[in-house]
Amino acid sequence: MTEKLYYQDPYLFEFDAKVLACEPEKGGWAVVLDRTAFYPEGGGQPADLGWLNDVPVTFVKEAGEEIRHFCTAPLEPGTRVRGRLDTERRLDLMQQHSGEHIASGLICSAFHCDNVGFHISDPFVIIDYNVPIAWEDLLKVEDAANRAVRADRPVAVHYPSAEELQRMEFRTKKELKDLSGAIRLVEYPGTDICACCGTHVRYTGEVGLIKFVSCQAHRGGVRIEMLSGERALRYVNAIQAQNHQVSVALSAKESETAAAVLRLKKEAQGLRERLAVLETRAIEEKAAALAGKGSVLLVEENMSVDSARRLADAVMQTCGGLCAVLSDCGEDGIRYCLGQEGGDLRALAKELNETFSGRGGGKPYFVQGTLHGDIREVERFIREKAGI
Repeated sequence: MTEKLYYQDPYLFEFDAKVLACEPEKGGWAVVLDRTAFYPEGGGQPADLGWLNDVPVTFVKEAGEEIRHFCTAPLEPGTRVRGRLDTERRLDLMQQHSGEHIASGLICSAFHCDNVGFHISDPFVIIDYNVPIAWEDLLKVEDAANRAVRADRPVAVHYPSAEELQRMEFRTKKELKDLSGAIRLVEYPGTDICACCGTHVRYTGEVGLIKFVSCQAHRGGVRIEMLSGERALRYVNAIQAQNHQVSVALSAKESETAAAVLRLKKEAQGLRERLAVLETRAIEEKAAALAGKGSVLLVEENMSVDSARRLADAVMQTCGGLCAVLSDCGEDGIRYCLGQEGGDLRALAKELNETFSGRGGGKPYFVQGTLHGDIREVERFIREKAGI
């Protein structure tokens, strides 16, 4: 049996212990101690990492009454070891878990829902609820959650008796079928009281900041991504840095970048529409100029798929033969379109694809795809094969 020091003091980052067992497992060694401050993975919270003496601890899990530490080297049973946690990781996980409790307590109370999924991942904390929630309503909860953080009230841990539990109202992330055993309740005054086995901060102020990042429909409810503490601050700083870059690029104030982007988007749409009109006119003029010329090969620079297709389609209807359009698109390869009214171009397309590591296809009279190589070689190949 392993004594769980992380419940006695979640801020205990170093401890002494005795090695009870050490067995080879999964390319490493599973070490059992008589006592540990390493939190094992569970309840949506990842395991603590760190060292036993100078041996890295890469994973920790609970196995019955034991806590198994997966290490990169063996430790002799019966010896004493010094355990050291990755302090920065433990504090981060405590901030994330505590921030989630504050947020979930407020959300479940406000929207009469249940927390049906929780996981501290990288980079976000992911939480699922079983009712739809609008983003605008979540932002109101975020404001209330941060007020609770700033209140800096003490976090309490209770182990009520079975009789007391019957009279108490508390959240639980999974069904508790047996209330006769020890149930650990973690209370964030005014926001949440929940059955939980994780590690938590002592005061709400240590959470620092709570930030909702996204909200998406999920299985009839919502999935929320959130951040707390240092993670939240780094995220906000990164967003601010990006916004500053945008403001410089657009010569707009940082508080006005959205309006500047919308103006730029509107201008770009107008230019695209104008370009489409000019391109259509150019295609029509080229098709008219090549009327009756027989088979032709046109080499254009960096045409889009749609533009190359429209050009080949228009010219094949007037030229009286095969129309081949090639466009060198740099790293994206060489775009090709082949069209001939009443023709069958599948054999030519197959040979093209085999010769120039390409892929593509279509209807017998019109094929398109992408090739790789020297566009001049592709041009010579088509001229030779098609007699252009």
